[in-house]
Amino acid sequence: MTGSTGSTGSGWQVDDLDLASARALVRRAVDKAEQLGLSGGIVVVGASGALLTGSRMDDGGAGGMGRARSKAWIAATQRIPSTAHLHRLGVIAPAVAEGFSRISPEADFPGAGGMPIRVDGRVVAGIAASGSTVSPFFPPGIDRELMIADGQPANPEDLLIAYALEQEYAGQHGDDLARWHATFGEWPAEPPRGVGMATAPAASRQSDLDWCIALADAVIAAAEAAGLPVAVSVVDRRGEPIQHDQMDGAPTGGAYVAEAVAAASALFHAPSGDLAERVEGAGHLLPVAVSALSGGLPVRRDGVVVAGLGVGGPAPFRCHDLAVAALAAFTERG
Repeated sequence: MTGSTGSTGSGWQVDDLDLASARALVRRAVDKAEQLGLSGGIVVVGASGALLTGSRMDDGGAGGMGRARSKAWIAATQRIPSTAHLHRLGVIAPAVAEGFSRISPEADFPGAGGMPIRVDGRVVAGIAASGSTVSPFFPPGIDRELMIADGQPANPEDLLIAYALEQEYAGQHGDDLARWHATFGEWPAEPPRGVGMATAPAASRQSDLDWCIALADAVIAAAEAAGLPVAVSVVDRRGEPIQHDQMDGAPTGGAYVAEAVAAASALFHAPSGDLAERVEGAGHLLPVAVSALSGGLPVRRDGVVVAGLGVGGPAPFRCHDLAVAALAAFTERG
């Protein structure tokens, strides 16, 4: 991506991609993933290392958002494809590689597939995907021409990222030809151009994700009306992220707080601000980070808790009020 996409900040040190542009990239990736029969998480991390946005597709599976976030963080902050970073880790001294992970906890999964995002030649973010079926391996029954991009063999994960960025396809996961040959047989002597990079129809089978995006949008609308830039997270009942957005100008710490208070509310079925005793007593036992700061609420459908909503950034009581108002308006709309 070049030229037309904006970024936020003053230009001091680094600028991050703006939320609207980051969201558009993720949605393009979702469209292509659905066309390819894939399901997982797609994440954009700013050049500063701040999480900007992420979406987990329906049936995306636990863990995918975390893996994608790690690869996107590497691509954004190291300014190189995560596969190049992975190669470097393999040739330097093991102690150095281990040290990188220790002091870069958001790079715990240094897998291939994360790509830097450039505007006017400058890296402003990184994007990556991972999940239950997002991988370089072909899903069963896929049309072989979908796995050909501009006359070259392609793999699903790298294809959806190249498509999102509107860039020429480049494989990041090793020998695409060998993988194609093992699945489809001999590579054609006169290969077709393929339809891997052809325009994907808008995703239409993401009802849970679309519901969570609408809830996040309700918070963003309430925050804009109040003049308070925030981060908002919607997590499933286990505390795994489904949708995350950080508004332009929001405090960077809000992203971490929003996730943690959303997870606390989802796991314990109560507002996060009411959970100090339980978080203190059981927080170390849980699979995700939780917080008893205000700003998190359980989200119910038909009386059953199905998600957690978290808002972070301004003072906790303001985040709580925003979450309450947005969730009430969203529920009233149905």
